[in-house]
Amino acid sequence: MKNLIIAATFGVLISVTTFMSFTAVASGPSIQLDKANNDLSDKESLKKGFKTYINYCLGCHQLQYQRYNRTFADLGIEKADGVANYMYTGEKVGDHILNTMPEKEAAKWFGSAPPDLTLEARLRSPDWIYTYLRSFYIDKSRPFDVNNTVFKDVGMPHVLQGLQGVSTIDEHGNLSPAMGGSLTAEEYDVVVRDLTNFLEYVGEPNKLERKAMGYWVLAFLFFFFIISYFLKKEYWKDVH
Repeated sequence: MKNLIIAATFGVLISVTTFMSFTAVASGPSIQLDKANNDLSDKESLKKGFKTYINYCLGCHQLQYQRYNRTFADLGIEKADGVANYMYTGEKVGDHILNTMPEKEAAKWFGSAPPDLTLEARLRSPDWIYTYLRSFYIDKSRPFDVNNTVFKDVGMPHVLQGLQGVSTIDEHGNLSPAMGGSLTAEEYDVVVRDLTNFLEYVGEPNKLERKAMGYWVLAFLFFFFIISYFLKKEYWKDVH
């Protein structure tokens, strides 16, 4: 119990420090990030984000530190449903969420191998991912005819273009409303938010439990601080 409390205390402190430092590095001073407003307790959002990841992202981006069965359990997906509708790779539910893209060939195709996404939300921040996926625009000078205001000269195609449509950019760096997608702007934002929510979850599956434990740890420390304060007064009353 003592080790658990110590670990939770350090977890709270490290997470706050890591979030602040990674957010500052990822966003940079010139990028205005939109708020993702994720809710890790929203299981339906997480399921939809998982499905979007499976359908649009897994072909290039793995989750090499995340297992199917852990994801099914955390998101409330029945094993049979998960295997039938979410598990397109792997042979057993205990397998990690991997793809078959050869890394060397991928580096030739895209300029560099597509990164694993397990910890992407912790590295970049959820707001960065949410803004990035909504910031593609037409750029015929690029290999895939698109660029991104958040990640300049990105080597990734706009895989969600069929949903969002295409945008252009003016001389001031402002994006036009996307046109030609199967979703409205509001509907597309929901899809991206669900995907971002899922990526934040896989970055730290125990995040909600850790936060809950952190509050109990802080309450524990505060309670014993009060006891220590009055104990100190009792010991020192004769000295004064």
